[in-house]
Formats: sequence, structure tokens, C-alpha cells
Amino acid sequence: MISLYLGILLFSFVTNSFLMVPYIDLLYKLKFQRQRQTTKDPFNHLTPIFDFFHKKKAGVPIGGGMLMVSSTLVLFSFFLLLFYFFSVPIISGFKNAFREAVIVFFTFFSFAFLGLYDDIKKIYVFSKKSFFGLRLRHKLILEIFLGLIIGYWLYNWLGIDFIHIPFLGVYKVGFFYVFFAAFVIVAFSNAFNITDGLDGLSSGVLLINLLVFWIISASLLDTVLSIFLVIWIGALITFLYFNVHPARIHLGDTGSLSFGATFALIGLLLGKSLLLPIIGFVFVAEIATSLLQLLSKKYLKRKFFPVAPLHLYLQLRGWSEPKIVFRLWLTALIASLFGLWIAYLK
Repeated sequence: MISLYLGILLFSFVTNSFLMVPYIDLLYKLKFQRQRQTTKDPFNHLTPIFDFFHKKKAGVPIGGGMLMVSSTLVLFSFFLLLFYFFSVPIISGFKNAFREAVIVFFTFFSFAFLGLYDDIKKIYVFSKKSFFGLRLRHKLILEIFLGLIIGYWLYNWLGIDFIHIPFLGVYKVGFFYVFFAAFVIVAFSNAFNITDGLDGLSSGVLLINLLVFWIISASLLDTVLSIFLVIWIGALITFLYFNVHPARIHLGDTGSLSFGATFALIGLLLGKSLLLPIIGFVFVAEIATSLLQLLSKKYLKRKFFPVAPLHLYLQLRGWSEPKIVFRLWLTALIASLFGLWIAYLK
């Protein structure tokens, strides 16, 4: 099966490679590009440091997520049907492989749709009252709503009602799992969104993380996740080629919200929810620095860091963009290998 999965990965890579250049040209024609704008934080304060480091990115198309979400979902559906019609066994870690596939499909699509609305609003109906498209609280409410739906399906459809704690065992948590799953999905959706600030950073880190998840899913013989992961990985390799510094295309919220949420979902489906902070350490570090900064501003009335998140702080320290990206890729590699090692410890 490994050779079959590798073939699917290469097919996804080639398909996306043929589509990417014409797609970038189309985005330029539609003027679906990052705007030069003055941004504000959730407390309505100006962010001059952020604007200074991001002003050069103005004019770059931000629709990369739309292509990858679309191609991944189409190819995912196509290969599942192909497996079915040619009687190739579709094995799932759960009783119903179809429901597992529906949950993956819904998560990938629903968070992408939410991000797409935000992207379109920022580009075409930008106004002074909404500096980031959707207001933060509105976006968060919608994310929580989607997270609860997905968490309920995991609990009700697939019967997941436990949390595996490495070295300690499996603990049943009952209906509380719905809220736990929603929290994990929303947290990583926003963590990925925050990380997506430098050329090649978030997509490169995710590529490393997903390779580890593919190894785990293949060892568990989960056909649904294995097919989805290799298609997604193939699309990411193509995108990363065009996204490294200086980027010709960016993900946009369409990709970042969807990718973060689905990354968390894969960890939940594999029963590795508590390994997510280890494997996804870079995402956790990015959102943790941002959260500390926001809490410090709100309650201590001062900054905890000169600037946040982590990658922006490193830029302020004088690190070049490629240097930050490459070193965080290496950090992600070590963290992912450490998480994989823990996953296989008895």
C-alpha cells in the first residue's frame, strides 16, 4: 500500500503543479492580492512594527488556500470512489469509514469557507470599521460553532470519548470530549493563522508535521486518513515551491484556518491529541507568545514582549526572514520526530 500512497502523492503534486501558475495569473487578473493597509490588534491599537515588516508583501496574491482546498477535496473524493469501484479495501480505525471521511471533508471545507469570506471582505469590501475582515469575536464564535459540530460528530458518529495520555494510558471523558475536541480544533486553527506570517513558514512546518501523521496513519492502516494526507502533502509541496521567500502566492485565511483546524482533527482521529502540542510545537509557540502579549496588555497594561508573535519578535531582533523560516522548520522537524518517538513508545 505504501507504493500506492506514494503514487497518489505524486499524482496530487503533478496535478497542483499544472494548475498553480495559471491560477496565480488568474488571481492577479482578479486583483485577489494582499492590500497595503494599516492594521490594528484586537484592542484597536495600531501595529506599526507588523506593518513595517509586511509592507513588502503587498500585491502578492493570497488565494493559495482556495486552490489547495479545492484540489485536495476533489482528489480525495475521486480516490475514495476509485478505491470503492475497484474493490480496494477502505480500512478505518472506526466502524464507519464513510463517516470518518465526511468529518474530514467537512472540517477542511467549512473552515476554508469561513476563511474565504474573511479574505474576500478584506480585499473587496475593506472598511475602517473592520481591519481584519471579520471581527475577531465574530470569527471566534463561528469557529467555536463549527468546532462543536465536529466534536459532536467525533463523539456521536465515531464513538470517540477518550483522551490518550502518553505513559499513563487511556481515560474516558464522556460527553466532555465534544468540548475538548472543539477547543483543540479552534486553538490550532488560530495558531496556524498566526504562524502564517512569513514566506514558507506555516506551510513548511505543516508539511513536516503531516509527514509524521502519515507515518502514524499508515501504521494504523487507516485508509481514509492515509489517502487524505498524501493528497494534502502533494498539494503542499507544490504550494511551498511558490511560497518560499520571496513568495509568489500566499495562503490567505482560506488556507490557514482550514489547515490549522484539519491538522488538529487528524491528531484527534489518530488518538494523538496530547501529542499535537509536541508535533505542532512551532504553532503552539506562535500562539502562546501572542496570547501572553494580549493578556499582558489587557491586565498588566504593558507589553510582555517587545512584539509578538515569535516570528515577528525574531524579525525585530534582526534575523532575516529566510533564516527564521529555516530554523523554525528545523525546530518543527525535531519536535515532530520527538512526537513520533513518543507515539511508538509502549
